[in-house]
Amino acid sequence: MTRRHPIVLTAFACGLLFGIGLVISGMTDPARIRAFLDVTGDWNPSLALVMIGAIATAAPFFAYARRREGNDGGGGQDVRRIDAQLVIGATIFGIGWGLTGICPGPAFVNLVAAPQPVVLLLVAMGGGLALSRWIGARR
Repeated sequence: MTRRHPIVLTAFACGLLFGIGLVISGMTDPARIRAFLDVTGDWNPSLALVMIGAIATAAPFFAYARRREGNDGGGGQDVRRIDAQLVIGATIFGIGWGLTGICPGPAFVNLVAAPQPVVLLLVAMGGGLALSRWIGARR
């Protein structure tokens, strides 16, 4: 076994645990997500509770990593900079999330349950990533 195997196995276990958490919490159901985003209709706050639980679980690990690595955890990027690329990307992400009720994490989990619409979403997401890289390379 090489040195990468434990890292890959740990990443796989974390992804599997994350996917199971999404299924148990119901966050793979696009209708539940749209009900959270529709604050003028029959609002469902369950996504907010899942987010609070996720933040409470992850915060100590991020704090530990920040102290251990001596950085902000941003991978060398300036995570405080707000520019046009960030705003445009966040807007496109938000519109897509609101229209479909699916964001990338649940999309991969939903590949098992409802592959056709999710494959279309993942193809569009891949196209957006490729376009972003192409635009970035031209700068």
